[in-house]
Amino acid sequence: MAKKLGRDCKLYYSDAVFAAADDAVNQSWNEITNVKDLTTNLEKGEADVSTRASSWRQTLATLKDGSIDFEMMWDTSDAAFTVLQEAWLNDDEVGIAAMDGDIDTAGSEGLASNFNVFSFSRPEPLEEGVTVSIVLKPSSYTEWYTVASS
Repeated sequence: MAKKLGRDCKLYYSDAVFAAADDAVNQSWNEITNVKDLTTNLEKGEADVSTRASSWRQTLATLKDGSIDFEMMWDTSDAAFTVLQEAWLNDDEVGIAAMDGDIDTAGSEGLASNFNVFSFSRPEPLEEGVTVSIVLKPSSYTEWYTVASS
C-alpha cells in the first residue's frame, strides 16, 4: 500500500449539485487549491441492543455521519472561496469531493456529496494570514466515491 501525504490529497467543488445518488462520476469538478489543513470526519451512530440476557453491553451501528473541516486563506478573488461563501450566505447546497488523490485517477477515493456550509468563521491572528475555517456536512446524495478504471 502506498503511503499518502496530506498535500497530495485533493478537494473539489462541482459546477452543479448531484441530481441522484452515484452521480459523482458525471460532475465537472474544480480543484480547490487554497486549502490548508483538512479533516474528513467519518463516524456512525449507535444503538444499544443490550438485553437482560447480555452480560456485556451490545451495540449496533446506525446511520453514518460525516463532515469536512478545513481552512482556506481569506481570498475573495478565489473562485472556490466565493462558491463556498455564497453557499453559506444563501443556504445553498454545493457538490464537494474530498479525495485522497486526483479525481481523474483510477483508484482515488473519498467522500462525495451535496453539502451545506455550516461554518464560515474568520480567525484573524495577529502574526498570521487571515483564514476562513469551514465546516461542511452532507445534505443529500452522499457516497464514498472511488474512481473506476477506464
